[in-house]
Amino acid sequence: MKWKKILLNGRVILLIFFLMISIISLATRGLTFGLDISGGISITVKLEKPVDPQTMEQVRIALDQRLNALGVKDITIEPWGNQFVIIKVARVSEEEADQLVKTIERQGVFYAEFEGVIFATGKDILNVGSVGYDPRQSAWVVPFRLSKEAAEKFAELARGKAGYPVDMFLDPPVNSTLVVSKEFYNALISPEFIMSGDMTLAERIEKAFNIKIIVYNNQTPEEIAEVTKNSERIILVDVDNNLTKELKALGLNVEIWTKEKGEEMDEFVRRVLRLYGPYKVGSGLATGQPQTEVMISIGGSQNDIRARNDAQIVAVVLRSGSLPVKLSIERIDYISPKLGENFKQQVLIAGIAALLVVGAIVYLHYRRFKIAIPVMFTSFSEVLIILGIASMIRWNLDLPSIAGIIAAIGTGVDQQIVITDELLGEVGGGKRRLIKRSGVLKRMGRAFFIILASATTTIVAMSFLFKFFVGGLRGFAFTTILGVLVGILITRPAYGEIAKVLIGERR
Repeated sequence: MKWKKILLNGRVILLIFFLMISIISLATRGLTFGLDISGGISITVKLEKPVDPQTMEQVRIALDQRLNALGVKDITIEPWGNQFVIIKVARVSEEEADQLVKTIERQGVFYAEFEGVIFATGKDILNVGSVGYDPRQSAWVVPFRLSKEAAEKFAELARGKAGYPVDMFLDPPVNSTLVVSKEFYNALISPEFIMSGDMTLAERIEKAFNIKIIVYNNQTPEEIAEVTKNSERIILVDVDNNLTKELKALGLNVEIWTKEKGEEMDEFVRRVLRLYGPYKVGSGLATGQPQTEVMISIGGSQNDIRARNDAQIVAVVLRSGSLPVKLSIERIDYISPKLGENFKQQVLIAGIAALLVVGAIVYLHYRRFKIAIPVMFTSFSEVLIILGIASMIRWNLDLPSIAGIIAAIGTGVDQQIVITDELLGEVGGGKRRLIKRSGVLKRMGRAFFIILASATTTIVAMSFLFKFFVGGLRGFAFTTILGVLVGILITRPAYGEIAKVLIGERR
């Protein structure tokens, strides 16, 4: 009779209803875990300067287009203040993470240059096709369409110049001075970059982008500073790294590039200049007839993952256009999916252990299973309902979110103890006595007044955290508020009814 009375109570029925809905949601939709549990990358991006909300939105949209075009799922882009953006991507491999970072770092300013003359920029790109492999060129190719004006300008420049080189750049170091090693300079003036033309690559980039080249011959920092005083920055390429500190000490903007192990010098040149090409002008393009359909080729075999990824990055940057402001990577946090899986197991074990320990402490306090078991059941129900709602709304459960659930359970147990103590009553000397039926409702009302006041202060405090904090603590605030609401609206009233039957009405 006692259990029948409990199960037919409206508040207990409401609890059972939400439990069933939660179980169905968890079984059909599953949980979505944040990158600190499922593995992934968190990238903090700093804008060159503070921007207004409109510019920040343009940055967010451009980044969203670029990163989504890579085919990576579960991307979260959150502006933080007026100068930072936090990008989170769950379940990515190290290779995908590296690709994401390269894509973000690209400013995306495109230039097509011929004989030192820029004939097309990003605004002249009307359409970008799919990345594919061309076995005839042994290269991954990115086809795209140029505007009519750019095509006509190129046709005029290239008339009768078959075999001349065409260069394409993404974010070249404009208005800079390159202090380079002798080997690097020799590559810049090598026939590989001249082809059948009459200008070296060094001459072309100086004419097109005001990039000056100085061969390093142990000049002093002061001598270099004097020669480069009109440049926006100095780029040290394959030279003594100690020179960097000395030039920075003079207040100069210095960047350094080092040749990677096994990297060919021509590849190094392309990497420093952000150069794609050069491409030889075919006889068909030297007739003076405009051609709007062109492509960028990146050499490599069909199985060359690096070449394929580079081609995809180029396609993404060409599609999304230039970013309104320059970006820099401020911080990168990467957690491998395998490590994240371990976190998931640890969190599950910790949750079960916490529930059992709470039950044991409650039992030791009251010495009654009829109190300890309902408290544990109510706490477990609360967790299940919180997870069920998180599943329904696809909330990313990260470690702070789980900490919020545990905090909500902790406050929930406290409130159940308040209800239990009010039902048991207390006499002098710390001995408890069962209260009369007439006092049950009054004591329950007092218990719920305390609970409601406590829940209100928690919700108000966490609301500010949720509204004004973008980082992981937002998840903590959300699950804490959700847990408190589930507690005061569903589980606590149900526990009160169960406790009334099991404890309060025994006299």
